[in-house]
Amino acid sequence: MKPKRRRLIFVIVAVTVLGAAATLVLTAFDENLVFFLTPSELAIRDVDPGRRFRLGGLVEEGSVEKVDDGIETRFRVTDLSAAVPVRYRGLLPDLFREGQGVVTEGAMGLDGVFVASNVLAKHDENYMPAEVAEALKKSGKWQGDKGRNAPDNW
Repeated sequence: MKPKRRRLIFVIVAVTVLGAAATLVLTAFDENLVFFLTPSELAIRDVDPGRRFRLGGLVEEGSVEKVDDGIETRFRVTDLSAAVPVRYRGLLPDLFREGQGVVTEGAMGLDGVFVASNVLAKHDENYMPAEVAEALKKSGKWQGDKGRNAPDNW
Protein backbone atom coordinates (compact mmCIF):
# COMPACT_ATOMS: atom_id res chain seq x y z
CA MET A 1 0.00 0.00 0.00
CA LYS A 2 1.33 3.42 -0.95
CA PRO A 3 2.02 5.98 1.80
CA LYS A 4 -0.45 8.43 0.27
CA ARG A 5 -3.26 5.87 0.40
CA ARG A 6 -2.28 4.83 3.93
CA ARG A 7 -2.49 8.48 5.08
CA LEU A 8 -5.91 8.87 3.47
CA ILE A 9 -7.23 5.76 5.25
CA PHE A 10 -5.77 7.02 8.55
CA VAL A 11 -7.48 10.42 8.13
CA ILE A 12 -10.83 8.81 7.26
CA VAL A 13 -10.64 6.49 10.31
CA ALA A 14 -9.61 9.38 12.60
CA VAL A 15 -12.48 11.60 11.39
CA THR A 16 -14.94 8.72 11.84
CA VAL A 17 -13.73 8.01 15.40
CA LEU A 18 -13.85 11.72 16.33
CA GLY A 19 -17.35 12.02 14.88
CA ALA A 20 -18.56 9.02 16.85
CA ALA A 21 -17.01 10.39 20.05
CA ALA A 22 -18.62 13.81 19.49
CA THR A 23 -22.00 12.17 18.88
CA LEU A 24 -21.75 10.18 22.13
CA VAL A 25 -20.77 13.27 24.13
CA LEU A 26 -23.59 15.39 22.68
CA THR A 27 -26.15 12.62 23.27
CA ALA A 28 -25.09 12.25 26.91
CA PHE A 29 -25.15 16.04 27.34
CA ASP A 30 -28.66 16.32 25.88
CA GLU A 31 -30.00 13.58 28.15
CA ASN A 32 -28.67 15.34 31.27
CA LEU A 33 -29.62 18.89 30.26
CA VAL A 34 -32.40 20.33 32.43
CA PHE A 35 -34.31 23.25 30.91
CA PHE A 36 -36.04 26.01 32.89
CA LEU A 37 -39.61 26.89 31.88
CA THR A 38 -42.32 29.13 33.25
CA PRO A 39 -46.00 28.12 33.16
CA SER A 40 -46.60 30.41 30.15
CA GLU A 41 -43.70 28.89 28.24
CA LEU A 42 -44.89 25.40 29.13
CA ALA A 43 -48.36 26.20 27.75
CA ILE A 44 -46.98 27.01 24.29
CA ARG A 45 -44.21 24.39 24.23
CA ASP A 46 -44.64 20.71 23.54
CA VAL A 47 -42.80 18.90 26.35
CA ASP A 48 -42.79 15.12 26.26
CA PRO A 49 -44.11 13.41 29.41
CA GLY A 50 -41.14 12.13 31.39
CA ARG A 51 -38.74 14.79 30.05
CA ARG A 52 -37.03 16.42 33.06
CA PHE A 53 -37.02 20.20 33.36
CA ARG A 54 -37.33 22.96 35.94
CA LEU A 55 -40.60 24.77 36.41
CA GLY A 56 -40.41 28.14 38.13
CA GLY A 57 -42.79 30.83 39.24
CA LEU A 58 -44.82 31.78 42.27
CA VAL A 59 -46.82 29.40 44.45
CA GLU A 60 -50.41 30.35 43.62
CA GLU A 61 -52.42 31.76 46.54
CA GLY A 62 -54.95 29.27 47.91
CA SER A 63 -53.60 26.35 45.91
CA VAL A 64 -51.53 24.44 48.49
CA GLU A 65 -53.19 21.28 49.79
CA LYS A 66 -51.79 18.35 51.74
CA VAL A 67 -53.00 14.91 50.74
CA ASP A 68 -54.31 12.63 53.50
CA ASP A 69 -51.01 10.77 53.94
CA GLY A 70 -49.28 14.05 54.89
CA ILE A 71 -46.31 13.32 52.63
CA GLU A 72 -47.81 14.43 49.31
CA THR A 73 -48.49 18.10 48.63
CA ARG A 74 -50.33 19.56 45.67
CA PHE A 75 -50.07 23.17 44.60
CA ARG A 76 -50.03 25.35 41.51
CA VAL A 77 -47.08 27.30 40.14
CA THR A 78 -47.99 30.50 38.32
CA ASP A 79 -46.24 33.33 36.51
CA LEU A 80 -49.43 35.40 36.85
CA SER A 81 -50.39 34.59 33.25
CA ALA A 82 -50.71 30.80 33.40
CA ALA A 83 -50.58 28.15 36.11
CA VAL A 84 -49.43 24.52 36.25
CA PRO A 85 -50.58 21.96 38.83
CA VAL A 86 -47.71 20.34 40.73
CA ARG A 87 -47.56 17.18 42.83
CA TYR A 88 -44.68 16.62 45.24
CA ARG A 89 -44.01 13.72 47.61
CA GLY A 90 -41.62 14.57 50.39
CA LEU A 91 -40.83 17.25 52.88
CA LEU A 92 -41.14 20.80 51.61
CA PRO A 93 -38.55 23.43 52.55
CA ASP A 94 -39.45 25.31 55.74
CA LEU A 95 -39.72 28.57 53.78
CA PHE A 96 -42.20 27.20 51.20
CA ARG A 97 -45.50 29.11 51.22
CA GLU A 98 -48.12 30.66 48.97
CA GLY A 99 -47.20 33.77 47.01
CA GLN A 100 -43.45 33.10 47.19
CA GLY A 101 -40.96 32.21 44.47
CA VAL A 102 -40.27 28.56 43.86
CA VAL A 103 -38.31 26.41 41.42
CA THR A 104 -39.37 22.78 41.07
CA GLU A 105 -37.51 20.07 39.20
CA GLY A 106 -39.24 17.06 37.73
CA ALA A 107 -41.30 15.98 34.72
CA MET A 108 -44.82 16.27 33.35
CA GLY A 109 -47.03 13.28 34.03
CA LEU A 110 -49.40 11.79 31.49
CA ASP A 111 -52.29 13.45 33.37
CA GLY A 112 -50.89 16.97 32.75
CA VAL A 113 -49.66 17.40 36.33
CA PHE A 114 -46.03 18.31 36.93
CA VAL A 115 -44.51 15.65 39.20
CA ALA A 116 -41.73 17.34 41.17
CA SER A 117 -38.77 15.44 42.54
CA ASN A 118 -37.21 18.53 44.10
CA VAL A 119 -38.63 21.83 45.37
CA LEU A 120 -36.46 24.88 46.00
CA ALA A 121 -37.92 27.83 47.90
CA LYS A 122 -36.61 31.28 48.66
CA HIS A 123 -34.05 31.59 51.41
CA ASP A 124 -35.14 34.91 52.96
CA GLU A 125 -37.87 37.49 52.61
CA ASN A 126 -36.00 39.53 50.00
CA TYR A 127 -35.10 36.82 47.52
CA MET A 128 -36.78 35.37 44.47
CA PRO A 129 -34.91 32.94 42.22
CA ALA A 130 -33.31 34.95 39.39
CA GLU A 131 -34.91 32.72 36.74
CA VAL A 132 -38.38 33.37 38.19
CA ALA A 133 -37.83 37.13 38.39
CA GLU A 134 -36.58 37.20 34.80
CA ALA A 135 -39.58 35.19 33.59
CA LEU A 136 -41.97 37.55 35.39
CA LYS A 137 -40.25 40.54 33.79
CA LYS A 138 -40.56 38.96 30.32
CA SER A 139 -44.27 38.32 30.86
CA GLY A 140 -44.82 41.95 31.86
CA LYS A 141 -46.05 40.94 35.32
CA TRP A 142 -43.00 42.15 37.26
CA GLN A 143 -44.10 44.60 39.94
CA GLY A 144 -40.81 46.36 40.49
CA ASP A 145 -38.34 45.35 43.11
CA LYS A 146 -40.86 45.68 46.00
CA GLY A 147 -38.64 43.96 48.55
CA ARG A 148 -37.20 41.55 46.03
CA ASN A 149 -33.60 41.53 44.91
CA ALA A 150 -33.05 41.63 41.20
CA PRO A 151 -29.80 41.97 39.32
CA ASP A 152 -28.85 45.59 38.55
CA ASN A 153 -28.80 44.98 34.79
CA TRP A 154 -32.57 44.35 34.69
